[in-house]
Amino acid sequence: QVQLVESGGGSVQAGGSLRLSCAASGTTYRSYCMGWFRQAPGKEREGVARIYTATRSTYYADSVIGRFTISQDNDKNMVYLQMDSLKPEDTAMYYCAANWRVGDTCDDDNDYMKWGQGTQVTVSS
Repeated sequence: QVQLVESGGGSVQAGGSLRLSCAASGTTYRSYCMGWFRQAPGKEREGVARIYTATRSTYYADSVIGRFTISQDNDKNMVYLQMDSLKPEDTAMYYCAANWRVGDTCDDDNDYMKWGQGTQVTVSS
């Protein structure tokens, strides 16, 4: 059974950094794309970053460009989200997700087949 497990969340002050990790297990098939999403209380889930695992092409939401970096380690079946210059508005539950459908745009959370349980990020001012 495929599982995604996030880790690395926590509480930091504005301007600080966190590195989220997502460990994939239960499959030998590399996903087509991996995404990081977040959801703050009372708000809709939003895509933060995604990576196309074969090409390592990346995409970022406008709100995190220049501050967040998504990366992958295929040997370890890991995807990371390095978050720098954190702001209070980055406070949310962060989820990683995987999509194995080759050719999808991966820009819609409905594209993703498997989700982790989430890790909380809290940024104080």
